[in-house]
Amino acid sequence: MKKKNQKQYLVPAVLCLLVICGAVYYYLFSSLSNKKETTYICVDDDDDIDSVTTKLSVIANKQPLFAYSTLARHSNYAENIRTGRYAVNPGDGALKIFRHMKNGLQTPVSLTIPSVRTIDRLSVELGKRLMLDSIDLYNTLTDPSVCQKYGYDTATIVCMFIPNTYDIYWNVSMENFLDRMKRECNNFWNINRQGKAKQMGLSPVQVTTLASIIDEETANNEEKPMIAGMYLNRLKQNMPLQADPTIKFALKRFELRRIYNSLLNTDSPYNTYKYPGLPPGPIRIPTVAGIDAVLNHVEHDYLYMCAKEDFSGTHNFARTYQEHLQNAERYSKALNERGIK
Repeated sequence: MKKKNQKQYLVPAVLCLLVICGAVYYYLFSSLSNKKETTYICVDDDDDIDSVTTKLSVIANKQPLFAYSTLARHSNYAENIRTGRYAVNPGDGALKIFRHMKNGLQTPVSLTIPSVRTIDRLSVELGKRLMLDSIDLYNTLTDPSVCQKYGYDTATIVCMFIPNTYDIYWNVSMENFLDRMKRECNNFWNINRQGKAKQMGLSPVQVTTLASIIDEETANNEEKPMIAGMYLNRLKQNMPLQADPTIKFALKRFELRRIYNSLLNTDSPYNTYKYPGLPPGPIRIPTVAGIDAVLNHVEHDYLYMCAKEDFSGTHNFARTYQEHLQNAERYSKALNERGIK
């Protein structure tokens, strides 16, 4: 009779235990996310326990979110919130997500440095991808003392940003971010690239500056070494570069399709019609293809170039000014026919 009574209570107890285990598993280990793809939760300095839960609620299933909230409130998480960018994968339970966020196990950002024209644009774009404030970043990059620390000035600091892709933590500090960019820049300018620049009589900054002009002249990577050779010929002969993109940069009018003679007298050190040699710094963050085009330029004797009249994005090259005028006349005629002003 006693054994029979024990069995009578054992079955309900086991069933009750199974129900409890199932509930615990469902709340703690079933997928917190209701999305089919990985999503990311960014926790910044202004977040508290409630705002973090609110951010999760946008992508979370109800019961796992309740479990996450319970774990957070019955721990010291509220006093130790870790900033960062956290991956929430399909199938990740509340317990796993909570442990990652509590311990700061964030997922790096795959950050591609954008090939933009100005420091303010660079600051805005980086501010979209990192926790760094875009205004703070702009103020830092335009601070002469900061630029000097890294070996640049306010006109050349963009040379430190090589437009590759880097894995970097979203909540990286300003100093650590700039230190990382400097290390990556040093790695990029290896012995091979430095040797080629030295052989040409140019510094890495000068190569980068010329590359920025070439990138503005064409998006055709195959033609870039030809354009580089032409500008280098001009530099060797102390001829003005007369690069139209530098006028656009001086005026900050990047929408211009034609550069009229009236704009060529713009008084700016970036005006390569008015001032010989290279401008004070890059007119954009150049591409790696642009930099390598300068370092591996084509040797030729062309001194002039003009956009082709077929609007292919490539150029007609000329050895003499008279030949150049003929090319320019054809291009001007094509512009007029299309009503481009």
